[in-house]
Amino acid sequence: MSSFTIAIIGRPNVGKSTLFNRLVGKKLALVDDRPGVTRDRREGDAKIADLRFKIIDTAGLEQNDEGVLSERMRAQTEAAIELADAIFFVIDARVGVTPSDRHFAALVRRADKPIMLLANKAEGKQGDQGTYEAYGLGLGDPIPFSAEHGEGIGALYDAILAALPEETRLFDEDEEETRAALHFDEEEDGTELDITKPLRIAVVGRPNAGKSTLLNRILGEDRLLTGPEAGITRDSIGIDSEWTLPDGVRRAVKLFDTAGLRRRANVQDKLEKLAAADALRAVRFAEVVVVLLDATIPFEKQDLTIVDIVAREGRGLVIGLNKWDLVNDQVKLKELREEADLLLPQVRGMPVVPVSGLTGAGVERFQQAIIGVHETWNRRISTGKLNRWLGAVIDKTPPPAVSGWRIKIRYMTQAKARPPHFVIFGNQLDSLPTSYERFLINGLRETFQLKGVPIRITKRMNQNPFEGRKRR
Repeated sequence: MSSFTIAIIGRPNVGKSTLFNRLVGKKLALVDDRPGVTRDRREGDAKIADLRFKIIDTAGLEQNDEGVLSERMRAQTEAAIELADAIFFVIDARVGVTPSDRHFAALVRRADKPIMLLANKAEGKQGDQGTYEAYGLGLGDPIPFSAEHGEGIGALYDAILAALPEETRLFDEDEEETRAALHFDEEEDGTELDITKPLRIAVVGRPNAGKSTLLNRILGEDRLLTGPEAGITRDSIGIDSEWTLPDGVRRAVKLFDTAGLRRRANVQDKLEKLAAADALRAVRFAEVVVVLLDATIPFEKQDLTIVDIVAREGRGLVIGLNKWDLVNDQVKLKELREEADLLLPQVRGMPVVPVSGLTGAGVERFQQAIIGVHETWNRRISTGKLNRWLGAVIDKTPPPAVSGWRIKIRYMTQAKARPPHFVIFGNQLDSLPTSYERFLINGLRETFQLKGVPIRITKRMNQNPFEGRKRR
């Protein structure tokens, strides 16, 4: 099937995000009973039977004065309508058709695109009256639907085929053979999956650090909702993009904008808890995490907590000093880099990059730092190099003896990358002091330039063949 895009449009709290989650088969969008949970537009890959298409979840349409947050949310929704090939216009069948539904039905009608009218929450008899009322919107026959329970999927499938006949037509056999041949040729050209796989980058930080503003600057468009209010972003929004590196190579990336993370003790609202959990989930699925700080008030306790979470999850790390246009002091920058190494020894040497989402200053260095950390995160070091280094280190600074027993480290190897994970083999390693482990980790980091990534060490001991035997 050909690819196409459908935007989900409607007033707040009609079940748009529940429909989005139903069609993508995952709980990607935050869902709550209160209206206005979704603010940014979110894209996902939807599937109904043999149909594959892009779906866009949008903020609920509201009638408000210009300049307020809801007006900017509406602008994001209108951008989604512009991008889409067709529209799902959703109403709440249990509530019936409201004046807002009528107002925005006129808006989507002016878009001059195929419209499918969904009477959501139509399960049971409670939704019958609202479904009948929907005929009065003049958007065609309403489709009784339940995003919560998946009822009406078959009717929705038929409606998509009728609304987009060209986009959903089946290829004939000749076309399929041609497509297969072209795909084979692309593989023969030597395209590597690792090169084409998008680099996943999550941007996290405290509320109002400027995460969405910076990402909009990198993307070159007002893709994400921004404003002076703290906590605008709720969902973790994934955006596909492509960066052109200084050597001319293009790199596919997937950027995740996340909700601001406050101290857990300060989070009481259920929705904020959901948003924080969504942000932490983005960290776990990312390869490189950017912890964005407000350069005017950097390294508060919550910033350190966020970095610690990133390190424990084993992600590559870049510290971004946003709003640097308000500081712009090289002496201060040197002090902040030294402070970062002192406060964050678990990722010592991580890039600390000044940047301004408002002016765009430092964006190129910021992107280069992310690419560099990702390369480090994937690096593997040969066993020969490791053991030549280890031998010299042990000769100069051997492990301390414990209770008269000498600790022997025989050799080391790298078990895996992403992040770098090393295994040391020897005797009495269960008595190896934590301080000596840190000494080895710091040596690995400095010698092999493993900066900006957490390092793992596992200990393996040789088994004593006489252990457990009784003396005769």
